[in-house]
Amino acid sequence: VAARLALGATGTDTGGSIRQPASFCGIVGMKPTYGRCSRYGIIAFASSLDQAGPMARTVEDCAILLGAMAGFDPKDSTSADRPVPDFAAACGRGVEGLKIGFPTIGLPIPNLPGADADADVIARMLDDADKWLCRDDDGATREDVTLPHLQHALPAYYIIAPAEASSNLARYDGVRFGRRADGADLIEMYERTRAEGFGDEVKRRILIGTYVLSAGYYDAYYLRAQKIRQLIYEDFQEAFTACDVIVMPTAPTVAFAQNEKIEDPRLMYLNDIYTVPVNLAGLPAISVPVRVTPDHAAGGGLPLGLQVIGRPFEEEKVFAVAAAIEKAAGFSALPALRAGAAR
Repeated sequence: VAARLALGATGTDTGGSIRQPASFCGIVGMKPTYGRCSRYGIIAFASSLDQAGPMARTVEDCAILLGAMAGFDPKDSTSADRPVPDFAAACGRGVEGLKIGFPTIGLPIPNLPGADADADVIARMLDDADKWLCRDDDGATREDVTLPHLQHALPAYYIIAPAEASSNLARYDGVRFGRRADGADLIEMYERTRAEGFGDEVKRRILIGTYVLSAGYYDAYYLRAQKIRQLIYEDFQEAFTACDVIVMPTAPTVAFAQNEKIEDPRLMYLNDIYTVPVNLAGLPAISVPVRVTPDHAAGGGLPLGLQVIGRPFEEEKVFAVAAAIEKAAGFSALPALRAGAAR
């Protein structure tokens, strides 16, 4: 999509897999409310977190794509039976009368060795968003909000998601699903099939998930992570009593070099720090590209995304605010899809 080889694309977002690459590539990526789009036919990683959504070069393109994707599917038990609004029309509504929440307490700044973004860059991004959205006479109203448990989202996610993955991927045993490796007996066939069929990162997550679900560790890890998940959901619900949407960074860094962090998975996981809370709470969120200034030490002009988060099934407000950011940031001149082409 960023290379203009495709008008748009679909993806699945479990902890940021639509929004974070969109931020890195300078495109728009939308993770809808959990249940807004059918997950039928998708290989499940973490069933309570996975959600399909669109990626495109503009906010309007994403809105058109989501309009085609959204809707009730009787083949998916998690699909919500709700009307599908005109998301594309929402892109032109402006932000007048809306309340924009800016986290003043609870926004963690990860200590990433060699990071391409830092507290100063993040503060400048949020200040820009404040200027773009809230400082005009016909703009929105700024509201300071607190998300006190946001710093615990990442460890909770990396317990819940691997636990669900270890259960979902157990079906790939060489008998019912997927490839099969030869073995002298059934057990050897299982072992060789899963050893050859899964990569190192998948194996790591399956092992972590199996461990936290095992006898003696379920209460200590998985159950506590689910309690933290509930606290994060309640933090967002409380914040949304004061605002319509919340604006925060999509990722703490610009795109890193190929294989730069492959030796230390923890550094890779830390890049999810701003995206996983949205999945844990089941909320809609969109990443809109802004530019890191070329003279700044934090990225030499590489794109970085601002994230707009909304209440469940209020994607229209999310699109309205995202379109306003896109226009102010200078990313609105790209050609949009036509509704007929999207269909």
